[in-house]
Amino acid sequence: MRVGSCRGTGPLAALLLAGAVLTGHAWAAEGRAFLIAGLDGKTFFRPEGSVNGPNGHDGLAVIDIADPGRPRLAHVLALDTSVYGPPTNLQITPDGRLGLITSPVTMRQEGGNWWAQGDDRLHVVDLAAEPPALIETIRVGRQPSGLAIARAGDVALVANREGRSVSVLAIRDGRVRVVAEVDVGAEAAAVALAPDGRRAYVAKNKAGTVGLLTLADGQWRHDPGLDMPVGPGTYGLETTPDGAFALSGNTGPAPSDGHADTLALIRTGTARPVVLDHLGIGDTAETLAISPDGRRAAIAVVKGSAAPQASPAHTPDSAAVLVGIGPEGRLRILSEAPAGAVVQGIAFDPSGEYVYIGNYTDRSLGVYRIEGEAIRDTGVRLALPGQPASLRGRP
Repeated sequence: MRVGSCRGTGPLAALLLAGAVLTGHAWAAEGRAFLIAGLDGKTFFRPEGSVNGPNGHDGLAVIDIADPGRPRLAHVLALDTSVYGPPTNLQITPDGRLGLITSPVTMRQEGGNWWAQGDDRLHVVDLAAEPPALIETIRVGRQPSGLAIARAGDVALVANREGRSVSVLAIRDGRVRVVAEVDVGAEAAAVALAPDGRRAYVAKNKAGTVGLLTLADGQWRHDPGLDMPVGPGTYGLETTPDGAFALSGNTGPAPSDGHADTLALIRTGTARPVVLDHLGIGDTAETLAISPDGRRAAIAVVKGSAAPQASPAHTPDSAAVLVGIGPEGRLRILSEAPAGAVVQGIAFDPSGEYVYIGNYTDRSLGVYRIEGEAIRDTGVRLALPGQPASLRGRP
């Protein structure tokens, strides 16, 4: 999300002073289902437009979804993150023990205004500790944005927007280390790993393409000749569990501009991946999640809710859109449900029966249920102590 002075993080600060929200968890050791959400405390969408404020008010929320219809806030940590970039800048390792989250930007004050500048930090959180705790913060590429963790849990990739690269991280014995950086020749907003960990796909948001990375002889390589045209502002990017397809969500030249944007479906199970289908999805497809069975995708569509109220493109709310992914490589809209203002992250529960969406301006997590080909708003809202800028679970 592109945004540019304001404060207002009292609830988060109070909760951090209070410590853990819920106690008595054995956390990852119990095998419980959790999500993590980045909480941004320095960028705000006001009626007159977006404004930035000082650093130091961000956090990470750990959300217990053991009861998928009634999520609970389990713990909150203070650490830097941002709404700048796609809402996929964090993820939990497959064993549930670690959480990785990037800090894409920090704010710099000039006169009475605060301006975003690229950061280069990635936080490693021990989710198996009671309560969860920050283990370390490491340096990656400039403006680290979307990331992806391999299903084997030994590798993570980070897309660096300002760095125009992808950082390769090794995960071993609870530690995370940078082992390589791959130049992809353009601003990289998000990255998705194939299920076998041998390929990765990179969202080149300004170029409007998805690039291909391949792993051979222990090294990741990028061939720009295989870039696929998907549409301007490509942001959300995920692969299906069987590795047959990748799905890209495109925000267009500018967010919340009143114009319809698209999804692109890529056939990935061939030597040369190709775009098979495009689908109009509405204004600003901020991000997406693919169901565990690979047959559906849930899309967070901002619509005009990020625009100033005086803009003709403004809408008061966003939408959660359910899309079908056909085995022949075709997309179709199944249903839509209303969501709060400036939606960001979206995630399925492990069963695929529930979808969660982060309502940024409303500071809440919305709970939706999949009923056949319909997505239904359950009306349940989990209040959060900050603005949810990102949301994810395990790969």
